Amino acid sequence: EKTKKPQPYSCFKKNMKKTLVTLTLLTIACYNTDKHAINAAAFSSTTPSKNDVTTSIPENINKSNFQSCITNQMILAPLTRGGNLPFRRLCTDFGLQVSVSEMIYARSLLRGDPVEQARTRRCSQEPCFGVQLATNNVQEGADAIKEIIKNNNSAGGNRVDFIDLNCGCPIYEVTRRGLGSSLLRSPAKLHKLVKGLVENASDIPITVKIRLGCETDTINCLENVKAIREAGAMAVTIHGRTAQQGYSRNADYDLIKMAVEESKNEQYDHVPIIGNGDILTHYEARRRMSETGVHSVMVGRGALIKPWVFKEFRDNNTWEPDIMERVEIYRTLAMYMKDHFGDDEMGRKKSWNFLPWHFEFLSRYTASHPEDEFGEQSLLKPLIQTRVVQPDGLSPLETLLANRSVDAHNKIASMLWESNSNADALNKLSTFSESHEFNDILKNGSADEKEDKVLTNLPSNKKGKVGRWEKRRGRKPGPKRTDEEIAQIRADRAAKKERILAEGGIWPPSQVRKERHVLALTSFALLRTHLIPDRQRVTRPIKKDFRPSSCCPSDFLIMFLEE
Repeated sequence: EKTKKPQPYSCFKKNMKKTLVTLTLLTIACYNTDKHAINAAAFSSTTPSKNDVTTSIPENINKSNFQSCITNQMILAPLTRGGNLPFRRLCTDFGLQVSVSEMIYARSLLRGDPVEQARTRRCSQEPCFGVQLATNNVQEGADAIKEIIKNNNSAGGNRVDFIDLNCGCPIYEVTRRGLGSSLLRSPAKLHKLVKGLVENASDIPITVKIRLGCETDTINCLENVKAIREAGAMAVTIHGRTAQQGYSRNADYDLIKMAVEESKNEQYDHVPIIGNGDILTHYEARRRMSETGVHSVMVGRGALIKPWVFKEFRDNNTWEPDIMERVEIYRTLAMYMKDHFGDDEMGRKKSWNFLPWHFEFLSRYTASHPEDEFGEQSLLKPLIQTRVVQPDGLSPLETLLANRSVDAHNKIASMLWESNSNADALNKLSTFSESHEFNDILKNGSADEKEDKVLTNLPSNKKGKVGRWEKRRGRKPGPKRTDEEIAQIRADRAAKKERILAEGGIWPPSQVRKERHVLALTSFALLRTHLIPDRQRVTRPIKKDFRPSSCCPSDFLIMFLEE
C-alpha cells in the first residue's frame, strides 16, 4: 500500500524465504495426503473413460442434492467389522464416493458406549458418508440420530451426510432383539418406524437397507419398498436374498427389477433403488444397473476381496495388480490402521481385531477375470459365488498371500505392521514364504480343505440335531461325519466288542446299564420290604409287557414279592 513505507531488500528477501518455505510445506502436506492415491493412480491410467457413469460429489450435501449424489455410484455396503475407518480410507484412495459405517446399535450409543461412538467417525477423505443405525423404536432412533450429529459436529466438523436404517441384517443376535431383518415381517410397522425417523430428523436424509424378506416362504419385498417410500425415505437398498438364505443362494435380481418397475408406476418414483448382492467386477455391476434399472449398486464382499473394484468401476476397465502392487496396497491398509488406532502396543491390539481378519477375504483374490471370458459365465452364476481354484505354479509369495490359514494371516499382518517401507514388506514376506515355518503351515492342510470338511454334509448315520436349549441360542446342527470317520468309528467299535467279549464281559454296553438298573431296583425293593409296613403298601396290577425301565419301583416291588 502507498501509505506504508517501502521495505528494504533484506526484509523482502526474508519474506520471500517464508513464502517459499510455506509453499514447500504445503506441497509436502498435499503429497502426504494423497500419496496413496497417487501411487494407486500410477499403477494404471486414471483418465476416466467415456463410459464413466460416476457423478461428482458436492462439498455440501443436503436433502435437495442427496439423491443425485448417490445415483450412478458403486457404494460400499455397511460391513460389520469390515467397514472400519482405515478400510474405508483405502477404498476412497481407489475412487470410492459413497460409504456407510458399520452397524451401530442405537441403544448402546445412547448409553455412551465408546465403541459405538467410535464407529460414527468419518474419514476426512470420504466424499459422502452415512451411519447405519439399528433400532426398532422411533424415539430411540431419533435420539440416537441427534447424538450422532452432536458427536460429529464436536469432532472437528466431520459431518454425517445421511442415516441408513438397518432392516437387512440376518444375524441371530440382531434379529432376536427385534432389529435388522426381523423388521421386514410387518410392512405397516416398518412404515411407522421410517416415518417417525424422517419426521424427527428433518435436516438429514434417511435411507433404508432391506432384504427380499425375512423367511424364504414369505417374500414381501414389494410391500416393504412401497411402505418405505411412502414413509419419506430418500433411498432404498435391496439385498437380493432373504434373511433365512443368508449368503447361501445367488442374489435374485429379478425381484429387484420387479420392485424398480413397480415403483415407476407410483408417485414416489423419484426415490432411488440400490441393488446389492454378488458383485465382484465392474462389468457385473454395470450389467445389473442396465438390466434391472437400479440407480446404483452396493458392494460388500467384493470390496473386501478387491478394494480396487471402485477404481475398475470408475475407469470401466479391469485392473489386475501384480504381486508388488498388492503388497503395497496391503501395507497401506496396515499403515492406515496405525494412523487410526496408534502405533503403540494398544494400537496394535486394537488393529489385530481387523487386520488379520481382512486377509480372510484378501486371500480369495484370483486374477484373470476378463470380461470377454467370464462375462457370460457371470450371468449364469455370479463370480463371487464360484469357488475359483488357484492356478498351479504360483510363486512362493503368491502362495503365501493366497493361503487361507489363520496362522499365515497373522504372520502377514505382523510383517506388514513392522515393515518400514514397501520394499521392506516385500522382502520380509518373500523370506517368510520360503521358510520352514510356512512349509509347516502348508503341511497342516490348506484352509480350503478344512473349510470343505466343515461345510460339506456327506451321507452318514449322524443325525446332527440340536437340543431345545441350542435352538434358543440359534446354534446350527453340527457337521455330519464323513465316510472315513464313519469307517474308523465302526472299526473301533468292532475292536472294542472283540476285546470285551474275550475278557468275559457283556456286549453291548447298553445291556450292562440295563442290568445295573435292574439290580438297583431290586435293592430298592428289598429295602422297602423291611421299611414299609404292610398296611401302607398299595397293590397295583402288573403290566403284561413289564420292563424294569418302564415302571415305577413300587410295581417292581409287587412283582418281586409275588415271585
